[in-house]
Amino acid sequence: MSSVELIAIGASLGGLKAFELILRALPPSFTAPLVLVQHRRLESDGRLPELLQRHCRCPVVEPDDRTPIEGGHVYVAPPNYHLHLDRRSFWLSIDPPVSFARPSIDVLFESVADAYGPAGMAIMLTGASEDGAAGAQALKRAGGRVYVQDPKTAEAQTAPSAVLARTAVDGVLSLESIADLVAGTLAPVPQRRR
Repeated sequence: MSSVELIAIGASLGGLKAFELILRALPPSFTAPLVLVQHRRLESDGRLPELLQRHCRCPVVEPDDRTPIEGGHVYVAPPNYHLHLDRRSFWLSIDPPVSFARPSIDVLFESVADAYGPAGMAIMLTGASEDGAAGAQALKRAGGRVYVQDPKTAEAQTAPSAVLARTAVDGVLSLESIADLVAGTLAPVPQRRR
């Protein structure tokens, strides 16, 4: 199994608290980029990165068009734009909403599938729509890994349940176990002494 080079996480209703718990668990010098999509109102004031930064020891930023992708950073999709990526950078679009959402979790997950394939990981957290289910399916078809928050533990069960209905996932986990998974996946690999 190939190593994970990027993790994308999607959430809507209840996502802020879930993201905070995951970010608190991150190792101080993690090696791969972490990309978050939270459904946001059109009039969102852009304070989400600032709120999340309080729980994280590394930079939390909203990428602009052509922002380079760097390890050790947490990227948050900006309000009213779809977030796309390739292996080098992000780009933004104002294509129509997907599942009534822009940013859309599906758009990000599908972009990860296209760019990273087996080296990509997607995690679907709590959410009140089916946004993310098609993207998770696309990433799984591309050989990537997909995890979902156990719907029984989610503030809103619709999103993780929709992924489970469409995709044979790699794990159904509590939020605490997802935080441990992300931290362990992004932890630096210790160098062997010679």
